Amino acid sequence: RCENTSTHQVSHTSMTSQEGVEEVKMHLPLSADEDVIFVCVAYNLVGEIREVFVHRSARVSTVFTPALIGALSAAAILFLLLLVVFYRCRQKPKFEIRWKIIESTDGNNYTFVDPTQLLYNQKWEFPRDKLRLGAVLGSGAFGKVVEATAYGLGTEDKATRVAVKMLKPRAHSEERDALMSEMKILSHLGYHDNIVNLLGACTQGGPMLMITEYCSHGDLLNFLRAHAQDFMVSMMSVEEDDACYKNIAVQPPRLRSDSGISCWSDYQEVKPALSPGHTDPGQLIDTLSVFDLMRFSYQVAEGLDFLSSRNCIHRDVAARNVLLTDRHVAKICDFGLARDIRNDDSYIVQGNALLPVKWMAPESIFECVYTVQSDVWSYGVLLWEIFSLGKSPYPNVVVDTNFYKMIKDGRHMEQPEFAPDEMYHLMTLCWSLEPTNRPTFKMIGQLISRLLPSTNDMLQHPNDQVMYKNIDECREDEEVRGASLKRREEERDHRDDAEEMKLKNIYQLS
Repeated sequence: RCENTSTHQVSHTSMTSQEGVEEVKMHLPLSADEDVIFVCVAYNLVGEIREVFVHRSARVSTVFTPALIGALSAAAILFLLLLVVFYRCRQKPKFEIRWKIIESTDGNNYTFVDPTQLLYNQKWEFPRDKLRLGAVLGSGAFGKVVEATAYGLGTEDKATRVAVKMLKPRAHSEERDALMSEMKILSHLGYHDNIVNLLGACTQGGPMLMITEYCSHGDLLNFLRAHAQDFMVSMMSVEEDDACYKNIAVQPPRLRSDSGISCWSDYQEVKPALSPGHTDPGQLIDTLSVFDLMRFSYQVAEGLDFLSSRNCIHRDVAARNVLLTDRHVAKICDFGLARDIRNDDSYIVQGNALLPVKWMAPESIFECVYTVQSDVWSYGVLLWEIFSLGKSPYPNVVVDTNFYKMIKDGRHMEQPEFAPDEMYHLMTLCWSLEPTNRPTFKMIGQLISRLLPSTNDMLQHPNDQVMYKNIDECREDEEVRGASLKRREEERDHRDDAEEMKLKNIYQLS
């Protein structure tokens, strides 16, 4: 019988008996979608026993099924969204300025200044209503650089062409901190001919804007690639005249002097004044010589020597981070926010960071140690870029275990096609596995200057005569610190003179 539901008449009952044990078999018709409870009762003269069996239907509730499907679908979609957000967060590059200011050292353990703790001098503030923004010069994921005209930056009623770095609307707080840190570091460093100098800033009443010098020829890497064919044509014309390859380095310069003021109407560009005894030769010609390549090398070394004198490490020395003015003066910069490094083959993923591995010193790759000496290694790679006319370093070499083994073993790139032997030897010195065996930037500048003609006329650039009010005011605040720096530089010059004597036999200098 069945309790709590209904009672069924059981048919087709069979009974067997064996040695006092009786077995009863019954067949009960059931439906698969029924919930049934069976109670089987057996009794005799001794007593009664019963056992309960429960049969659950295979049918799922019509109300429960859509709710279950909806809940599972929502959970799956939410899980996928979380995966996408996590992946993007892991892939997002860190937008911190590569330049680092050394606070103290203990062997290879460097303590760096937190740039957010540097003071921002309000005298750099420039009225944003006197800026007229123009075309975009470079763009990254969260920032961009635009050409602009600043009115009254130098003298009133004068227009100056400048570059303005700014954030895109979707930038986060860490990108804003990075741009502010860059302004503070440039303010801390002060002025030098061979870095892209800070001219002003807009930090109040709107989006943050950083105003810097404008470099009309763009970055050195693309400039070299664009003029590679012109350089090769000039090389062939020299060979046809049976001139010696090494003589090209002492030919008269093919680029005009780095000094001169060019003004028209009420527009004035940022240009240094003519030095005594020099005139403006006129328009630039399009060809390059070995002399020009060596002059770029010298100017970059001068800029990096200035950074090292200010206890600053660049950490991304490369031709892509050197800009050229209309006078072909090389200036070191840090594109930072204005470069989309996620789509730049020069940067390789290591952990959650994108790093310029082919430019990095071994101690930076394997030990994450960055020093002035590691910048010297990178400078050697930059020299290779210059004298190969913009080729990528380690051509046709993939960054894998074989590449890392090659670096550890001290293997170097071959001499680039247009590099004089002396310049290639300098590259190999920069690539010494032992950091202390690498030359200093001051030594590098001295060595290159002796390979060039007319050093006093062509390499020593006077400071700009076009002075800016805000620069003058900020320099007044730095006079005490500058005097101390000068004393340290004089002491270092005496040490460098002794080091130079040791290197005199390295080069055959003319």
